[in-house]
Amino acid sequence: MNDLVALLPLLAILALFWFMVVRPQQRRQKEVVRLQQSIEIGQRVMMSSGIYGTVVSLADDRARLEIAPGTQIDIARAAIAKVDEPLGQQAPDARDDA
Repeated sequence: MNDLVALLPLLAILALFWFMVVRPQQRRQKEVVRLQQSIEIGQRVMMSSGIYGTVVSLADDRARLEIAPGTQIDIARAAIAKVDEPLGQQAPDARDDA
């Protein structure tokens, strides 16, 4: 019985580590995978390297981005870190109408 009581602090530390580190990381990883699978043609995305582009085509594990007019690159779908502009939304016009 004393051995079990001596293990309780260790078990409490392991449980705390699980809920503070491992579980949130798993949740973030699932969110990234969900984002990468939901990407559609025409969306503006940012790669993990910081390069922005518009999705031109998609394959199983690859995507083709247009990063400048007439400049397209093939990337791994896993390199997409976030969607910059949801599909169908236009950026506000920066013109000064005054």
